[in-house]
Amino acid sequence: MTARLVMDPHPSVMRADETVAKAIEIIMQHRYRSLPVVDEDGCYLGVFGVNVLLKMVLPPAVILEKGLTTAPFVTDDLHDLRRRLAGVEQQPVRAFMNDEAVAVNPDTPLVETLLVLYRTRASVPVVEPGTCRLVGMISYWDVGRRILEQED
Repeated sequence: MTARLVMDPHPSVMRADETVAKAIEIIMQHRYRSLPVVDEDGCYLGVFGVNVLLKMVLPPAVILEKGLTTAPFVTDDLHDLRRRLAGVEQQPVRAFMNDEAVAVNPDTPLVETLLVLYRTRASVPVVEPGTCRLVGMISYWDVGRRILEQED
């Protein structure tokens, strides 16, 4: 059994030149945790997800690598968060996507695939070996649905 068994072969995707605003619209409408980002030829480039959105709205001092570990004195409100988001909404997702997200190929063994899903805590892109072509995505929901299906 392989990743192919649990992947969604027709995932929603973002083109790298589409705006952050468009990504937010899709993520919120469908309640996705992340979207794969591809170029105009369908070549997988990375992922853009809710964790990236959260990073965009947090105060810069909080997200520095050696920054704050707690922030009880930061008094930002929803207006501050919206203002930060408005400042990047028209920028391309390419500027913010995670281009280091772990991907699997369709023939990756199922347990190895599930281990990647577990460790990364994010949907997993499925990329055709030897190419950069995105052929699917695997989410917790895809795996759960397959596990709960009745066997034929």
